Order: sequence, then C-alpha cells, then structure tokens
Amino acid sequence: MYSYLARQPVLDRDKTTIGYELLFRDGPKNCFPDVPPEEATNRLLLNNFFSNGSNDVCSGKLAFVNFPEQSLLKGTPLLFPSHSFVIEVLESCTPSDTLLDTVRDLHQRGYQIALDDFNPSVEWNRFLPFVHIIKFDLQLTPIDKARFFIRRHKDKPIQFLAEKVETYAEFREAKAAGFHLFQGYFFSKPEMMQQKTLSPSALTTLRLYQQICQDVVNFDEAEEIIATDLSLSYKLLRHVNAITSNRAVPISSFKQALIYLGEERLRRFISFVATSHVTRDKPPSLYCLSLQRAHLCELLAADISPKLNGNRAFLTGLFSMLDSLLDQPLDVLIPMLPLDISIQDALIHRSGKLGYLLSLVCAYDHADWDQVDTMCMKLGLESEHVAHRYLESLEWVTSIEELQ
Repeated sequence: MYSYLARQPVLDRDKTTIGYELLFRDGPKNCFPDVPPEEATNRLLLNNFFSNGSNDVCSGKLAFVNFPEQSLLKGTPLLFPSHSFVIEVLESCTPSDTLLDTVRDLHQRGYQIALDDFNPSVEWNRFLPFVHIIKFDLQLTPIDKARFFIRRHKDKPIQFLAEKVETYAEFREAKAAGFHLFQGYFFSKPEMMQQKTLSPSALTTLRLYQQICQDVVNFDEAEEIIATDLSLSYKLLRHVNAITSNRAVPISSFKQALIYLGEERLRRFISFVATSHVTRDKPPSLYCLSLQRAHLCELLAADISPKLNGNRAFLTGLFSMLDSLLDQPLDVLIPMLPLDISIQDALIHRSGKLGYLLSLVCAYDHADWDQVDTMCMKLGLESEHVAHRYLESLEWVTSIEELQ
C-alpha cells in the first residue's frame, strides 16, 4: 500500500526554503481528493508522522499541516510533539470561545500556530497573541489591505506569509509590503511524493478501539491485541519514540509502551488511528511471516539456557520484515523506534543472542540448513526441537489469520 502527499516549499526573503506545506493526496495525480477535511488531515498525519516521520518528507525542515476545526477541538495535534509541525488553523474555522481556548492551550504547550488564508476581522483579534504566522492569500486579499494590517501589527512577534505568489513582480511587491515568508507557483508547484505505508487490520483496530472505550483500560488485553498487528505496533512505538526525550525509555515490551503512554494518550492514539483507517489493503504474506517469526522467536527464547526475554524476542521477530513492508532498510527504520539496544543490534547487525536467534529463524524460513545447524550450536538448541517449535508458530499464526 502506498501513501501520497504533495509538498510546497515555504521560503524566506532570501528565497531559502525553511519548510514545506504538506497537502494530502489519495493517489498519484496531484489534485485535491474528494474526502472530508478531517479525514484528509488524519490520513496525512497517520501515514507521514506515525509511519515514516516528517523529517523524510520535509528534509528536516518545518512541516506546515492544515487542521480543520474538529481536528483542533478533538486535540489531534496533541498526539504529536510540539516541534513536529506548524499547525495551520483553516479559514473555515469559527473564531469561537472554544477554539480560542484550544489555540491558547496549544500555544502554551509550545506548538507553533499559523492562521491560514487570513481575512482580518475583529473576531480574530483576540487570537493574535497566540499566533506565530499569518498567511495571506494574495489572490484573495489585495496587497494594500495586507500591507496595512502588517504595519499595524509590526511590533508583534508574528511572521507574515504571502501565499499564491506567482510572478517575480508579486514577490517584490510582497517583500516591500513587509512579508517575511513566501509560497506560490513562482517558486514551485506542489511536488508529489509517494511512499510505502502500512494499514492496520480493521478487526484488530476495532477490537483495540473497544478496549480503550472501557472505563479502565486493561493494558494486558491491549498489549495482546497490538502484538498481533504489525502496523499498529510499529505506529505505537514510533509514537512513543516521538514523545520521549532523547529515547530515555528504551522499550522492551508493548505493555511498557502502553503504560508509558497512560490511559489518556493511549485513548487518543487509538481513536486517531481507528478514525484514520480507511482501507484493509496490506501485504498478507509478509504480515503473516512477521507474526510467525515473532512467535517462533518468543518460543525459542524460552528454550535457550539461560532464557532470553520473551518480549524482546517477540519484538525482534515482529520487526524483522519492516524493510520488505516499507521498502526502506532496517538501519533507517529501526533507529526511529524506542527499542532496547539489544533488539536494535539484533535487527540491524544480527549481533548478540537475539541476533543469533533471528538468524536461526530466518535461516529456517529460507531452508538454509547449514546456517540452521550453525545457529543451533551457538544457542545450544537441537534442530529437531526447532522444527517442532516452527510448526507451533505456524499453527499460532494460522489461528490469528482466521480472526482477521
């Protein structure tokens, strides 16, 4: 499955790109899709912040993301660290007391706020102390009106962005009017980008959604559900990684990640993923192989003397197929997750006992019997016992498939 987006650069007065506005697309054609605004925003965030990270699509620069009113009021931006993006408050939003409280709260939490396609009015004046960027569409707002507003508010810590700049003359006029930032066809049309992404199983998402709707979240049951879905588990760990400081909490089990999130943030995360899920399209064979490897690693971990941690073994097997699923190398993907260093080393370098275990499991998949014998010797396992555990893992993943 692929996700699509368009990005258009935002430049400063020296024509240096400082960020990109990200625009949702649902196919390879560079045109706005016929989907509700909230769905467009959620799918863009899900595919590009939970799955792959905005640094890839924005080359490490600022990401500007449109947020319709309901997304703001539901607290969708709070799923992400404050440095992730600039929140663009759409012109369709109503300047209500509720929206003001939301914007003020986001501002106090360190988020950058932009007013998109701004049309000056008394109702929006009370929002200005909490706004960092104001965007004027030069096709809708006369340059003289924008100039007047900029001069009135030049002492405020607000940057003004000129949209729809289509000629060099318009760029010069906008600079003279006091604009700090610029965007438009004069610099670049929106550039299409395509990347591989994962979609969670509809049934798994529903089961987890039902679980977090309970008065008290049962973290054991939530862990059991998440552990059977590669997409959800990957997005969960990416999310935990994004909100931890300097990866100070290496994760060795899903339950640890869930407890770290806490009930409120877990509910928000699952609700977001569930409402963003619009397709069941995923590579079933790779998905099942990931699960089967995970369970086989978990089973064998208990047979090694001394025993290996079962949770770490499960995660090692589960994420061993990410490179095939996302068409990116493991040494790029794995550092994005807050995994214990032993798991990272096993996945990237095949080092340590977890690395030997993964090598054994992969060798068994490929019927490389010489490698199987070598790894069995290193781990103190009998090849006949490994064959028995392999059949157990196949039966387990078949039972999981029947539930999907």
